[in-house]
Parts: sequence; structure tokens; C-alpha cells
Amino acid sequence: MMPPLTIALPSDREIAVTRQFRAPAELVFDCWTIPALIRRWLGFDDWTYVTCEFDARVGGKWRFVTRSPDGFEMGSGGEVLEITRPGWIKTTELYDQDWTGGQTIVTNRITEHSGITTSVVTVLYPTKEARDGARATPMAEGMEHGFRRLEDLLASLPAG
Repeated sequence: MMPPLTIALPSDREIAVTRQFRAPAELVFDCWTIPALIRRWLGFDDWTYVTCEFDARVGGKWRFVTRSPDGFEMGSGGEVLEITRPGWIKTTELYDQDWTGGQTIVTNRITEHSGITTSVVTVLYPTKEARDGARATPMAEGMEHGFRRLEDLLASLPAG
């Protein structure tokens, strides 16, 4: 198992989450962009996907809706602004319940060195207050839970 994620605050409106995976960059990229793979790691164990769409091209739309065991639905979506396989994904993101205080810009820089791939996900919030509000939630714990699931998924997939 790889070390847990780390969090940095590169500016007063950003949170950067860094996590490493023992897998090729191409495979990590696929797990971020192919709905059949996204469904297998992103989110809570006992929630189900109602919608999982990701059109991996500039201008493509993405939409995720998950449902809790008690029927609560959480949705988010956005647009792909930039994408270069296997190293770069930049999207807009807006939650249906808009707990982040408006649309965010999410970048994911994926780099590989000696069989270890590093994913740096940076979220740019509309305000410092929105960033601080997100940081005060259990966001890191939830992300690390998903990243452990991603690590298991990557270990189960053929490397190419």
C-alpha cells in the first residue's frame, strides 16, 4: 500500500491533494476518465451510481449522481476544459447542492517515475471562504478512502 494522500494550500483559493499509485500513468488516467472504471472506485462503498458519464475530450461534459442506501442522491457535473493523455485533466465542477460556494476548477496532473504514478488534484474555489469551508469538511478522509479503492482497482487491472 502506498502512503496516504497529502494536502497543500498553494494559494488562498486552492487545495492540492497529492497521492501516489503503483501503476502506469496511462492506467491511472483511464481510472479517472472511463465511466466503467470510475464506478469501481470513486465514491462511498455502499452508495450506487445513478449516473456516471465522462466525455473525455475538450468541451465534453461529465456528470456523476450517486445514491445512498437511504435514497439520498448527490450529483455533480461540469465540462472538460483541457485533457492530454496520460498527464493532464482540467474540468469545471459544480455540485447540485452547491456546498462549495460556486463552480470550481479541478486540475489533475498525472506523472510517472520508476513505476510510481503521482496524481496531484488541485481544486480552485471561487473564494478563500469556500476553500476554507471545503478544507474544514472530512474531504481528505473521503478522498483517501476512494484512493485506497483506486489502489485496489489498479492492482487488479492488467498493466497494458
